[in-house]
Amino acid sequence: MLRTLLARLVAPTPEPLTAPDAELALAALLVRLARADDHYDEAEKIRIDRVLAHRRGLDMAQATALRHEAEEVEAEAPDTVRFTRALKDMIAYEDRTGIIEALWEVALADGTRSAAEDALIRLAANLLGVNDRDSALARQRVTARQG
Repeated sequence: MLRTLLARLVAPTPEPLTAPDAELALAALLVRLARADDHYDEAEKIRIDRVLAHRRGLDMAQATALRHEAEEVEAEAPDTVRFTRALKDMIAYEDRTGIIEALWEVALADGTRSAAEDALIRLAANLLGVNDRDSALARQRVTARQG
């Protein structure tokens, strides 16, 4: 699945993602966000596992395995633009705002906000077609749950 996803992302005219590839792309986007501030710690890994388990109905072992695969994809993948555009084509708008919530959950997992993480979430929201208002509301929902 790793090679298939990478091949689709770098193709001049990428084919639409399959559901498993979309799950892997989302997981890789979460990993990319967690690594954006050059501080990828255990709290962020655990949060990614929980987000994946919750969003996809996985047990923690399955979520961790998906994260491990996503770490490989993220390390080899092209720019964030291709990841995010591929997800946009596969996912309904309502679920795209859920992706923004997932990104905020990971960004806030270590208790701090970094400029790099904020910038990546703004880019992802823009590329996913999520407007600024819905993106801000997603952040507020995550902050309220964590507070």
